[in-house]
Amino acid sequence: MTGVSARTIAAAAGANQALVFYHFGSVDDLLGAACEQATRQRVEAFAERFAAVGSLRELLQVGRDLHYEELAMGNVSVLAQLLAAAQSGERRLAAPTAAALRMWTGEIEAVLQRLLAGSPVAEVADIPGLARAVGAAFVGIELYEGVDRDGASRALDALDQLAVLVEVVDELGPLARRALKSKIKKAATPRG
Repeated sequence: MTGVSARTIAAAAGANQALVFYHFGSVDDLLGAACEQATRQRVEAFAERFAAVGSLRELLQVGRDLHYEELAMGNVSVLAQLLAAAQSGERRLAAPTAAALRMWTGEIEAVLQRLLAGSPVAEVADIPGLARAVGAAFVGIELYEGVDRDGASRALDALDQLAVLVEVVDELGPLARRALKSKIKKAATPRG
């Protein structure tokens, strides 16, 4: 992001740099619009896969496939730079970066709502918060992979193990499910 300017953008586009300001107002506004548009296209490309997910492990597989595609396309590097810029003085990039992340978490939340409906886990889980946690985990794993590929792979495997645990819970018989719901409610009740 540090090397991006109206001049470099115009040169890459084969256009006059004044058009950047005419159409977008600033380089940051152009970067924000590009981030949101690119994310919208990627989310749309995966929408059918999200809609077809029938288990948490399938959701994680879609996440893995998405992760590797985003890595291969260079989108992970762009996301890392946008996140870094949003943390620094480039606060104008925070809103469009957050909007782009919300597009992904919206898809994840819809899948989790569907998959966890009726599950004892849904009784205590904040599904919107869980969707954001999953999204944040994948962003972290994407960034982590740049410095520790084996560690990132182990993190994905650990998420897969948690999905298996939830599936096992959901396959319990009615008596065990009621007992588990009771235990979960007691554990989730704030102690005063």
